Amino acid sequence: MKLIIINGPNLNMLGKREPGIYGNQSFEEYFSDLQSRFPDIELSYYQSNIEGEIITKIQETDDHFDGAILNAGAYTHTSIGIGDVIKAISKPVIEVHISNTFGREEFRHQSYISPNAKGVILGFGLQSYDLAIYSFLKK
Repeated sequence: MKLIIINGPNLNMLGKREPGIYGNQSFEEYFSDLQSRFPDIELSYYQSNIEGEIITKIQETDDHFDGAILNAGAYTHTSIGIGDVIKAISKPVIEVHISNTFGREEFRHQSYISPNAKGVILGFGLQSYDLAIYSFLKK
């Protein structure tokens, strides 16, 4: 199985950005741990702060991966384009958030991704990504 994790804006700042919400570990450190916990899955990782680059990477998922785990960050609440591309591809996408977005500011309660995602996992810290991988294993 080949999965890609796609992270959006400011997720390259994990470990530095609001550690009370996002923790102290960088995503690169976490990703290395994730790869060792799931050695039978080929995991790839991509991060961009640019909406169009995220859309292009999701489009590429159809040809190169069995599915995607997407944390679009703030674009979750603003990007109709990301929501549309998920609808356009044939591979499943799991929407992931580190924090419980429903326990935060009201603008974070809206997602343009959720209606087109296979599922949504939020509020479990970085473990949300582990749970998304497990969801792909439990067909």
